[in-house]
Amino acid sequence: MAQDIQVTPEHLWNRSFILCLCNNLFLFIYYFATLTVLPIYIMQDLGGSVKEAGLALTLFLLSSIAIRPFSGLIVQKWGKKPSLRYAGLLFVLFTFSYLLIDSLWSLLLVRFLHGFWFSILTTVNVPVVNDFIPDRRKGEGMGYFVMSTNLGAVFGPLLALSIIQFSSFTVLFALLTGVTFIGYAFCLTLKVEENPTVKTVNSSSAEVAVQQPRKGIALHDIVETKVLSISLVAMLVAFSYSSITSFITAFADSKKLLAYASLFFIVFAVSMITVRPWVGKRYDQKGPSSVIYPSFIAFFIGLVIVSFMQNQWILWLSAVFIGVGYGSLFPCMQTMAIQAVSKQRMGHAISTFFALFDIGLAVGSVIMGFLIAKFDYQFTYLFCALMVLFTLLIYRVSAVPASVQAQTSNKG
Repeated sequence: MAQDIQVTPEHLWNRSFILCLCNNLFLFIYYFATLTVLPIYIMQDLGGSVKEAGLALTLFLLSSIAIRPFSGLIVQKWGKKPSLRYAGLLFVLFTFSYLLIDSLWSLLLVRFLHGFWFSILTTVNVPVVNDFIPDRRKGEGMGYFVMSTNLGAVFGPLLALSIIQFSSFTVLFALLTGVTFIGYAFCLTLKVEENPTVKTVNSSSAEVAVQQPRKGIALHDIVETKVLSISLVAMLVAFSYSSITSFITAFADSKKLLAYASLFFIVFAVSMITVRPWVGKRYDQKGPSSVIYPSFIAFFIGLVIVSFMQNQWILWLSAVFIGVGYGSLFPCMQTMAIQAVSKQRMGHAISTFFALFDIGLAVGSVIMGFLIAKFDYQFTYLFCALMVLFTLLIYRVSAVPASVQAQTSNKG
């Protein structure tokens, strides 16, 4: 089995890495497709209100956030391979259950339970793909992995909106079930090895490595303190980015530009893909700050531009800067988180990172809605731009993990 997953120092595009990208892409195609069409489905087919549609989206996010701090512990206790396969199987089964829904309350229950397995699955996917990325190309490899998530944000809504224009929601949910099943099939073909779980203790004059089971759950089992600083930065970045995920379409509609809004995410994806090879290599060769500083500036510029949106050209220009900026920030921060810990603690690091990131998105969406109602869209996006500069200052002061700094200095 070891030969199946062995990677050479330079061979990034191995079979297992490509399968991980495909699995993640299909997972997020489903996630963003349902995020786009569920409000329409609830109001048209289930007779629900706008508030109930929002509740269905919120319940998924709430259950995901609730289990996220424990996801790393679950992956550690179960192991990467069982976690990947069991969580993947249950995620597919809950996806199939959408075909059986006949009431709003059954949908709300399914959404709430579905979020648990989404959280565990997205947590275990990261340490699994990390095993197939050469050590000297972590920044580049994780960048492509995160790019598969962002591509899901483009293809998912396009697929969903295209299907419901010509067919029914039943057909759409059946197709999305097939998408998640294909992604799960990719999981089954991966050769996943477990990390040894040992602790070093003193035994008379020698240090002996033994596995020590411990009763109860401590804070260390839930939170990885080594990544709290970069996770807090990620939370603030997500807070600002929530203005894009939640309200860019509504802002475009207020400017009579709704017909051009879908192209915003396509331009975003193209911009991100264009700079991805350079960003990953720059990260690996010069260290994270060489990429993160210009990415913050590009994100800031994009938010300022979108605040002055008057036509589709300004909207698309902002997508270029936001795609380059945010599209580079997130994978770099995630890579910093996994490089700050040992392989045995990687699940905890990712669960800590995503828990704070998800909180940033959730809280940000609520506050952005309040600011837009109290003031207007322009004020809100300018506020987010200033928040990006503030976050850059926080990163500058405290967020680079010592282990990553050491890796960077060794490269120099």
